Amino acid sequence: MSQYLLKLYIMGDSSKSQRAIANIFRICREELSDLYTVEIIDVLEQPQLAEQDKILVTPTLVKQLPPPLQRIIGDMSNTQKVLLGLDVIPKDSRLN
Repeated sequence: MSQYLLKLYIMGDSSKSQRAIANIFRICREELSDLYTVEIIDVLEQPQLAEQDKILVTPTLVKQLPPPLQRIIGDMSNTQKVLLGLDVIPKDSRLN
């Protein structure tokens, strides 16, 4: 398995932002073991980073590594959609 480098763009301390943060950390803990780094970027505090990565909507998760670059928009509550965007096969579906 590869190391995952993820950036989660949020806007402030809204309930949607908090849900996205909780959901992405839950998914990473359950599916990626210790093979991930998540950087939380508040676009209100760091608008230049959002502009640099062309973020128009929050929350947005950007998977930088491993390639290819992927973007997932929403509060990350749809685990299957997030795993598909990360190119991860759920642990309970993996063959031993």
